[in-house]
Amino acid sequence: MRIGELARRTGVSERSLRYYEQEGLLTAERTPGGHRDYTEQAVDRVRRIQELYAAGLCSAKIVRLLPCMRDSDGGPAETADAFLVSELTVERDRIDRMIEDLQRSRSLLDGIIDTAAAAPGRESGAPRPR
Repeated sequence: MRIGELARRTGVSERSLRYYEQEGLLTAERTPGGHRDYTEQAVDRVRRIQELYAAGLCSAKIVRLLPCMRDSDGGPAETADAFLVSELTVERDRIDRMIEDLQRSRSLLDGIIDTAAAAPGRESGAPRPR
């Protein structure tokens, strides 16, 4: 498939797909006319790349991680080494800290909302803003 179709099917811009190729995250064959030609598996690969970026990983870590994942289901392949496991454990711990920080922020906001909703002059029975 051409780059435009891959972009449409994955919701990723053509510019990002070119960047993924430049970084070694994605490969494409070239047509005789020089156009990129992606396999059907590229759809899964791009989705996996997007998930890893969303998790906060940088392209250098993603390029090391992708060979350890099966594209069809994102499950682990059996090619991970101890160093990669260590790197990914650090990333997971970072994500856990971010989740904890977000939960604290949400709890603080809930307290402020509750206090503001109970303030004098607030109409009784009015819905609590969310």
